[in-house]
Amino acid sequence: MRLAKTQRQHRVIQILEQNAVCNQSQLVKLLADAGVEATQATVSRDLEDIGAVKVRAAGGDSVYAVPELPKDRVAPEEHLRRVLGDWVVEVAVSANLVVLRTPPGSAHVVASALDRASLPEIVGTVAGDDTIMVVATERVGGSKLARRLGHLAGL
Repeated sequence: MRLAKTQRQHRVIQILEQNAVCNQSQLVKLLADAGVEATQATVSRDLEDIGAVKVRAAGGDSVYAVPELPKDRVAPEEHLRRVLGDWVVEVAVSANLVVLRTPPGSAHVVASALDRASLPEIVGTVAGDDTIMVVATERVGGSKLARRLGHLAGL
């Protein structure tokens, strides 16, 4: 089936969130498996339009990810668990700060997922290339937040 551009791009985002997509051909196939017709040229334009970037996954492969989604879209906890489990390799704590380490080029994906999750114990995040600083509320503190994020990441 042919979808309108926005509907197809929404489907692309869903596929990228649920699969480790390494190349455009793989994405075309995953769309076809979902019953959506798209050419590689169309997929290329869609990836650019939605701001998808290539990041290095934990296993070393480069995969597509969408670092920024609309701010009013809240990531469900299961999505957050998957993102943290896929990308976070270390959790450290200092006072009300939690530092998360990721593979190079992946920190923005994790920070965006944390921002969209709107967890009440997080004041905000700052992402570098492979490090995210997460600021915990004074009420919760860094230790408790680090334990929760570490648990969600499977560490």
